[in-house]
Amino acid sequence: MTVKITVVRGGALTTIQDYGRPGHAHLGVPRSGALDAGALGLANRLVGNAEGAAVLETTLTGCALRPDQGVTVVVGGAPCPVTIDGAPAAWGVPVYVTAGAVLDVGRASAGIRSYVAVAGGIAVEPVLGSRATDLLSGLGPAPLSAGDVLPVGEAPGAQPVLPVAAPWPAPPAELVLPVRFGPRADWFTEVARRTFITAGYTVSGNSNRIGLRTQGPALEREWDGELPSEGMVLGAVQVPPDGRPVVFLHDHPTTGGYPVIAVAEEAALGAAAQAAPGTPLRFTLC
Repeated sequence: MTVKITVVRGGALTTIQDYGRPGHAHLGVPRSGALDAGALGLANRLVGNAEGAAVLETTLTGCALRPDQGVTVVVGGAPCPVTIDGAPAAWGVPVYVTAGAVLDVGRASAGIRSYVAVAGGIAVEPVLGSRATDLLSGLGPAPLSAGDVLPVGEAPGAQPVLPVAAPWPAPPAELVLPVRFGPRADWFTEVARRTFITAGYTVSGNSNRIGLRTQGPALEREWDGELPSEGMVLGAVQVPPDGRPVVFLHDHPTTGGYPVIAVAEEAALGAAAQAAPGTPLRFTLC
């Protein structure tokens, strides 16, 4: 019998995520997927799922869930309090939630996004090969609301051998993003390029799944014209008219007309997903 999970509390923004749908940018479809891909993979390994199984990605305030049958879950990513029917439960390691009990994933005590993996994975219907919610295009399931019911796939037959303590990275006290200049670095003055890799920025509270916005010195253009729209990639650092860099994350548009001064290394974007507003930020050359 298929396990079903009822959403008791959706939280500020809880979405279903996996590794996304790469390879469809030519159709105008972003990759989407978990912003902290490392946390998704580790959470799935800890419950015995394939690394790319669909999980829940919460934002700041967590969520609450009630399964109709007993399930094994792990809550990882951003540290947060976890309770089962009001009793404290472990964060970062698998726990068993009995049928009808309420798993409450609380407010993040550090970082932004927690991940809830259920043994068997969240088994909503895939769209273009992925179950991920894409907030830009609207593909995939809508963000979760109270009363939603989620199907769970068949649980793995054998549970994994678990380490004593899973290696969850701490949210960054300072976010350092390695970048490579280009393709439109020549649209900025030499002073602006030097400022970009030497000045300090902070993470803006206006950041979201589409892009990490920054606060700090504006970057002056060498050219005042406008570019025709061109393809955008994950990690592109686009500079809009206010001069403050924006780092494109997983729900980014596939085209854009503002110049891209650099591209951030994809491996560093998991930390960007957990950088709270006000976190110091530095761009460094690879």
